[in-house]
Amino acid sequence: MNKIFIGLATSGLLAATALSANAAATYTIDPSHTYGNFEIGHMGLSTMHGRIDVTGGEIVMDRDGDTSRVEVTLDPASVDTGHDKRDEHLRETEGFFEVEKYPEMRFKSTSVTFDGDDEATVEGELTMHGTTKPVTLDVDDIVCKTNPMDEKKYTCGFSAETEIKRSDFGMDAFIPLVADEVEIQIEAEANRPNDQG
Repeated sequence: MNKIFIGLATSGLLAATALSANAAATYTIDPSHTYGNFEIGHMGLSTMHGRIDVTGGEIVMDRDGDTSRVEVTLDPASVDTGHDKRDEHLRETEGFFEVEKYPEMRFKSTSVTFDGDDEATVEGELTMHGTTKPVTLDVDDIVCKTNPMDEKKYTCGFSAETEIKRSDFGMDAFIPLVADEVEIQIEAEANRPNDQG
């Protein structure tokens, strides 16, 4: 089931702007306020939570046209489940991230569809573990406004989610003890210069 994340992803994070509300605008992902989170079942006993750093990306928001797009990059070597030994295992083991061979994850949209002011569906392609597959992100809670901490910035924030099967990307270690299905959530902020700041 491909619901949409990353968010990923991350991503039709385009909401109305205060000036020309529907004009196309380009936003730069803020890695210090953007997080890729995941949940995966462990032996049918518990759910493990982790995160992967978002390292950059760009969003074009165009509510009146068809130029909206989302591009996000993530660093699988940053995987953090709160346990150093397990994180090393996830980075190095065949069938998990294998970060020396596959040092980057990417999401690139193929279409963005808005549903009202605060929701969007972003279809695109996720590249992970050397494999590219279609993924759909469900984006909600889109809020755009002058940044309260820096009035020179106009900032959009949003949440996104999706669900993937890791085996579709060749990440099949220890299935079914470690679940195949992975829920992914992204909390993100992206900025552009504030024309009114």
